[in-house]
Amino acid sequence: MPSKAKTGKKLVIVESPAKSKTIAKYLGEGFIVEASIGHIRDLPQPSELPAELKKTSVGKFAVDIEHDFKPYYVVSPDKKKKVTELKAALKDADELYLATDGDREGEAIAWHLLEVLKPKVPVYRMTFGEITKEAIQRAMGNLRDVDQDLVDAQETRRVLDRLYGYEISPVLWRKVARGLSAGRVQSVVTRMVVDRERERMAFKAASYWDLTGQFGAESGSFKAKLAAVDGAKVASGRDFNDDGVLTSKNVAHLNEELATSLAAGLQKADFRVRSVDTKPYTRRPAAPFTTSTLQQEAGRKLRFSSKSTMQVAQRLYENGYITYMRTDSSALSDEAVTAARRQASELYGPEYIPGSPRVYSNKAANAQEAHEAIRPAGDSFRTPAQVAKQLSGDEFRLYELIWKRTVASQMADAKGSTATIRLGAVAADGRDAEFSASGTVITFPGFLAAYEEGKDETRGDDDSDEGRRLPNVAKDDSLTAADIQAVGHETSPPPRYTEASLTAELEKKGIGRPSTYASTIQDRGYVRKQGSALVPSWIAFSVIRLLEQHFSDYVDYEFTADMEGDLDKIANGQEAGASWLRHFYFGEDSDPGLLSIVNNLGEIDAREINSIPITDEITLRVGKFGPYLESSAAVVDPKTGEIVESARANVPEDLAPDELTAAKAIELMETAAPEERVLGSDPHTGHTVVAKNGRYGAYVTEIIPEMTDEELANQPVEYYKNGKPKPPKKPVKAKPRTGSLFKSMTVESVTLDEALQLMSLPRALGEDAEGNLITVQNGRFGPYLKKGTDSRSIGSEEEIFTITLEQALEIYSQPKQRGARAAVPPLAEFGPDPVSEKNIVVKEGRFGPYITDGITNITVPRATSLEELTREQAVELLAEKRAKGPVKRTATRKAPAKKKATAKK
Repeated sequence: MPSKAKTGKKLVIVESPAKSKTIAKYLGEGFIVEASIGHIRDLPQPSELPAELKKTSVGKFAVDIEHDFKPYYVVSPDKKKKVTELKAALKDADELYLATDGDREGEAIAWHLLEVLKPKVPVYRMTFGEITKEAIQRAMGNLRDVDQDLVDAQETRRVLDRLYGYEISPVLWRKVARGLSAGRVQSVVTRMVVDRERERMAFKAASYWDLTGQFGAESGSFKAKLAAVDGAKVASGRDFNDDGVLTSKNVAHLNEELATSLAAGLQKADFRVRSVDTKPYTRRPAAPFTTSTLQQEAGRKLRFSSKSTMQVAQRLYENGYITYMRTDSSALSDEAVTAARRQASELYGPEYIPGSPRVYSNKAANAQEAHEAIRPAGDSFRTPAQVAKQLSGDEFRLYELIWKRTVASQMADAKGSTATIRLGAVAADGRDAEFSASGTVITFPGFLAAYEEGKDETRGDDDSDEGRRLPNVAKDDSLTAADIQAVGHETSPPPRYTEASLTAELEKKGIGRPSTYASTIQDRGYVRKQGSALVPSWIAFSVIRLLEQHFSDYVDYEFTADMEGDLDKIANGQEAGASWLRHFYFGEDSDPGLLSIVNNLGEIDAREINSIPITDEITLRVGKFGPYLESSAAVVDPKTGEIVESARANVPEDLAPDELTAAKAIELMETAAPEERVLGSDPHTGHTVVAKNGRYGAYVTEIIPEMTDEELANQPVEYYKNGKPKPPKKPVKAKPRTGSLFKSMTVESVTLDEALQLMSLPRALGEDAEGNLITVQNGRFGPYLKKGTDSRSIGSEEEIFTITLEQALEIYSQPKQRGARAAVPPLAEFGPDPVSEKNIVVKEGRFGPYITDGITNITVPRATSLEELTREQAVELLAEKRAKGPVKRTATRKAPAKKKATAKK
């Protein structure tokens, strides 16, 4: 068979179309760049396996657990067309370059392409950390084969996640709620948020007092704080534990009485300087960004979520503005160090760069050094001003942040001095009071001229004195005193995690890097945002409690970090994925595997798992329709005088777990509306009609009695053809009529007549001239008329029962109003958006409330009520929507009519 003729074409495959366009500019003639658009194949759902495999060792997970955990991959249905296109392009190529990302996932995508395309031409693996001409040229000079160790590590991770999720999630479905999911890292991250909320719930505040005063010298005045009384340090928040107990010894714990009497006794005291201590101050720049630190800093400074940060960074990378954005390394290449030092010198002066380049090493557990830090792309950096017109608002802000951090990382230390003044006096009652004041003065800004790292909220006193100048005083100088006041304080509970601080803690523990798990656990319903704080749901408490009791290792922080380390060993060729998975799933000797644990769970008490005691008599329960309180003590209904056993009360969705104190629980129980109220019997059916408080609001319904044993026995018997009687059929349950209460009604006030009217909806008004039935009913957006598919809004809910056919026909005779209604005031206003500078408002839309700045619209998440929606959330939601870009709609075009071929004569 003759060999294929050379075409001179070289096929390069990358992941994304945006990346392919950028790379194509830097490759020479003859290169064809195509995008796989991510993974082309994956593990199918077990239900999608061929019938002959479903009962084999592959059937449970789409992984052959009896033969080295070999995955059964299929080309994704939405990628079949793409695979066909790539195969066609490969037919015309003499060489194939797999240029997917250089991490484990990118290596796996390259391997999958190799497996599916089965090329018969030379294949080269090509990787680059940035998409610039220099980087592409260097990559062409460093071609290699696909790294099977990296592929093994990624495949092991994929199989591990399948085993973990498919074995543990069903336990959650049976014992907590359907639709829940467990994940190798997701569950551990959820536990971190739940653990922090538990700390807050158990926290007991302690009270302590101190004094402040304004003191003056000839050279100026300054504020100072009480530091010691009779030589003993004054207790501050750091001296108490979370139980509110003073743990430090030899400290003066002032209460209100002691503090106010001391303040009174110092009003006329003679204050003098007791000591002045000056120390040099040096501060070093932060390391260049890793994925984790970029997410943290973008969260602090730009209010970006982790998800939004990665979306924007992906676009910057693919378009050649920054280096690869998934990295654990804070190292810079020699070219980058030179570029940063040169730019710092040009912009700030040669004195702003140190004598030798700075070298950074990682502090995070299990850090991978495979990539360079995230920095501006190229051997010379473009300043933010040079790229401003080419980037969107969010892209520019993130690029500027990365540029500043990179340049600052190679700049000189900030220098200055810190002065501490101790001053004191003897009070009228003889107590010696010593005050202290500190101030740091920066004499050389160094890297601070370019960038200063943000900080997360911390506990304790705010003693930041940077930038405060103190007057020039000397020991024994006399001082004037004014405004000496006693100030009371309370210790604060540990702050809730924000996305930034959670990502920092994950990095510290060596878990789930690089991480967008803060977004994942919100999507799963385990966590919601309250401002920027992450608040766990009650269902998250149930899930974590079950996992801690029955799968303790799998939500253990060290165990999870060790798994990350093991995956690193597989990636480095130090361990085989198949043997590691065998040990994880089947176990060895005294170390049980996941399978053994799942098969020997024993009895799990679902009620106990879903119960959290709030007081001795009140328990929070996580039920099918959400959390509620239940009292074990019988209570008397104040309206009816009846004794109610196991009284219940709904828990407001916006009430954070740590806010459900004993006092709050008692208040909710005392003010709870009745869950159910019997209104009477329907005169036509005899069915009992009740009003209820449901998850989605109050409603009325009828109770249809079940058939008695006698009625069931009297049902007609059906027979088979052979004359034998068929077993009796289970009667089909009749669906009860229901109706939501009007806004003007409550469970306590609704009457039987009103309930019967509500249950009769929709109400038929009659037919129009063409015979179309017109009905009136209540909907999510208010009352409306319906004729076929044509709906028209009407005024008030009360009109549902008064509107006539003639009035309805009159409404339908008018043109349908679209956008011509009177202007409706916004539901909420949040001021100008930091990107568009337009006012952010919340409006009511056809599909519910939405946030808009007049340019970008985003629906308010269902899990967020308007009352708890904050400006920060609104800004973040708009930023995420903006980052995704406009929805691309495919225009449907008719194919041109084919010309008839002219018959040859």
